[in-house]
Amino acid sequence: MTPVWAAQLLTGAKSFLDNPLIGSPALNRRGLHVGRVRLAAALCNWRRRRLARHVRPEWREAFDRDGFVAIHDVVPAQEFPALREAMLDYEAPTREMRQGDAVTRRMAIDGPMLAAIPALRHLLERPDIVALLHYVSSFRTTPLHYVQTIVSHAGGNEPDPQETLHADTFHSTLKSWLFLNPVSADEGPFTYVRGSHRFTPERLAWERQRSLAEAKTIDRLSARGSPRVMREDIEAMRLPQPEALAVPANTLIVADTVGFHARGKAMRSGERVEIWSYARRNPFLPWLGGDLLSLPGIAERRVGWLWALRDRLEARIGQPWKPVGTRTPTDTR
Repeated sequence: MTPVWAAQLLTGAKSFLDNPLIGSPALNRRGLHVGRVRLAAALCNWRRRRLARHVRPEWREAFDRDGFVAIHDVVPAQEFPALREAMLDYEAPTREMRQGDAVTRRMAIDGPMLAAIPALRHLLERPDIVALLHYVSSFRTTPLHYVQTIVSHAGGNEPDPQETLHADTFHSTLKSWLFLNPVSADEGPFTYVRGSHRFTPERLAWERQRSLAEAKTIDRLSARGSPRVMREDIEAMRLPQPEALAVPANTLIVADTVGFHARGKAMRSGERVEIWSYARRNPFLPWLGGDLLSLPGIAERRVGWLWALRDRLEARIGQPWKPVGTRTPTDTR
């Protein structure tokens, strides 16, 4: 497997458990992990410089400063109620995953949904939003789009791991949330450490230190490459305290999830419904485009293909997303 493990060093592979080269304290003492981080960050910055002129200046400045941008009333106020109603009433095949005491429910935003809700297609193809998503992801790629429902306190004895501050991986990635309902401070709001998307000397020192631990001695999610971060680490990196963003409906948040973020603690049972988008490409690619899976007619089919592939390979790689039938986003049966 050594040639495979070595080849993975030039991909987004991140697990310290699954790849003994990535997880080697000896190699990381010699700079392997930090070298991957530095190279991925340099290429990301180079790609973003080429995409910057297409982005609204106020959005670009907010993102560059904070690591995310929050856009209120992203859909014209007179159009949002109809879009929201159409989204919440739409029925489609749905899947669920449980993490701790939270359930995440998703349906694919696919060709049939886009045909049924033209306002949704218009939104996702708006040039200013597309330019922002490209800039944050650092690629001209079409994200995977879902309707996502987060059900808090849905039973279970373990806490929701998404409520712990973490980075998704060692390189920049895109996630976005367009909230169809308001999210209050006690309903699991998006939480972010402003400025934590930058690889400062303090962040690089933290990355190096965590790479020296034996993977089997740390928590599973960190060992799999999604590092959890403590408050004292935040202070050592000279970063501000995490900020929970309570927002009204019709707010779009676009973030680089290499920055430290979490789902804020939900103090009561409830549901959070959103249009959720995600993009993560190989961070070592030196070009902006070339993503054949982003082509029209293909892009909207990808979620279904991914689910079907994992279903087929469930015995080998697992499949946490279980089908729960045809539902609307708020159907909790």
